[in-house]
Amino acid sequence: MLRQTIYALSSAPGKAGVAVVRVSGPRAKQALTSCTAGNARSSWRPRQAYFRSIQHPQTRAPLDRGLVLWFPGPHSFTGEDIVELHVHGGNAVVRSVLDALGELPDFRPAEQGEFAKRAFDNDKLDLTELEGLADLLNAETEAQRQLALRQAEGGLRVPYERWREQIIHCMAIMEAVIDFGEDEQIDEGATDTAVQNVIDMRNAILKHLDDKRVGEIVRNGVKVTIVGPPNAGKSTLLNMLAKREAAIVSDIPGTTRDVVEVTLNLGGYPVVISDTAGLRESTDVIEKEGMKRALSRLDQADIKICLIPLTDWDRLDQIVHDVVDKNTFVILTKQDLTDGSMVEKARNQVAQKARGVWALSCRTGQGVDPFLNDMIGLLKTTFDDAISSPALITQARHRRHLQDCVEALDQFLATPSEEIVLAAEELRQAANALGRITGRVDVEDVLDALFSQFCIGK
Repeated sequence: MLRQTIYALSSAPGKAGVAVVRVSGPRAKQALTSCTAGNARSSWRPRQAYFRSIQHPQTRAPLDRGLVLWFPGPHSFTGEDIVELHVHGGNAVVRSVLDALGELPDFRPAEQGEFAKRAFDNDKLDLTELEGLADLLNAETEAQRQLALRQAEGGLRVPYERWREQIIHCMAIMEAVIDFGEDEQIDEGATDTAVQNVIDMRNAILKHLDDKRVGEIVRNGVKVTIVGPPNAGKSTLLNMLAKREAAIVSDIPGTTRDVVEVTLNLGGYPVVISDTAGLRESTDVIEKEGMKRALSRLDQADIKICLIPLTDWDRLDQIVHDVVDKNTFVILTKQDLTDGSMVEKARNQVAQKARGVWALSCRTGQGVDPFLNDMIGLLKTTFDDAISSPALITQARHRRHLQDCVEALDQFLATPSEEIVLAAEELRQAANALGRITGRVDVEDVLDALFSQFCIGK
């Protein structure tokens, strides 16, 4: 049965200077001959823009004037014939063009992510490239854009497919030994070569997995948790960073009971900052639950920041003891209410235990800019080199399948030499685990979740 031709607005909805309507499918060229003015037999050169009058296919009523482009398959985004109509971005214009396309036989509106799904079905994109494309559409910072673009261009596909092909080659050696080993006198060293190749691949995959989850952190946002005693300035600092009243600020201790999150762009990196309930002794059930959530969020944080007011420094040794460690950054607040000697005393006491120390005043803003500059420098030092890697794990799904692959390779290496059939099966499992990353095998459940992230028209 002939596949239906789909169409949709592929640019953002709403008023704009230009709107792009995309058509894909076996009858796409009919949109050229039926919806544009001129000779129906006009030759359309691929990937060349033509300025035409856009009209209704039945009434021939003019709808707009714009650019028309023709992308014959398989050299197109979906692998099918594609037509693009670049019209004015008014709502009425776009609606009239979409309604006109709906009058053509076997044309229907595209579903969410259907253009990308057809690209996958036609082997124009693999699953990692599709995930990279979805991330590129959702990228909000420069670091996310760079990471997503490399993945959308095949940065992950290349090493994964190379490993999969090497495993299949090793599997072919084992199968040859099983089927023809005695009759054909296959070189006895062939099995040893396969084993050594598996060892090399296993080490390469383990090295790839040992990435401190940098790709996943950048994709989802660097988690920063702010903790400290009540009235240390946590909510005030959050509002200063967010440049809006994201959290309620009050002189009453215990105002913040739940976790308040704000997403920021710091130096091109996505940062999710959490303001938490103040840590102190309390009998209030709700406040105790807030402190429990604060400590839980602290355990999940990529960066931990503890605020300690200099005015209460001598009474807060217990918080320093319980919260501050070598992965914690300490901010000494209310600097404007103390003298320099107190700042130095506190800094010296905590410097040996913390990863870094700043002193600032949330009320006056003194010290905030140096703190922000240092934080941006920390992000760049931590992530800049890592995200420049062309192959960086960005999805928990990838990590899980890579771990499954390593486990199968370990089982292969642990299998006795006389159990060659079982050994070959372990290699098959390892190859399938890598195939699930790129979409070679058994990924229907992943596809449904992935395409739901795309907008209509992509």
